[in-house]
Amino acid sequence: MDKETAIPFAAALTIAIGAIGPSLAIGWLAGKAMEALGRNPEARGAIQQNMILAIAFAEAIAIYALVLAIIIVFVA
Repeated sequence: MDKETAIPFAAALTIAIGAIGPSLAIGWLAGKAMEALGRNPEARGAIQQNMILAIAFAEAIAIYALVLAIIIVFVA
């Protein structure tokens, strides 16, 4: 495999692996939030606030993977 074909492949692999973790984390987090809301509907505000904050942190990991993939494409 030469450099011209390896660079796009490396970028695609970087974003694919970097998106798996956050997508699983966001799905698990939303499921647990719905479970918590089912058990205690009065705590909706606190649960929703913490869920949105945790989703933002999980999504930041995917953004880091995207930035890394862009760096691989344009720098290499």
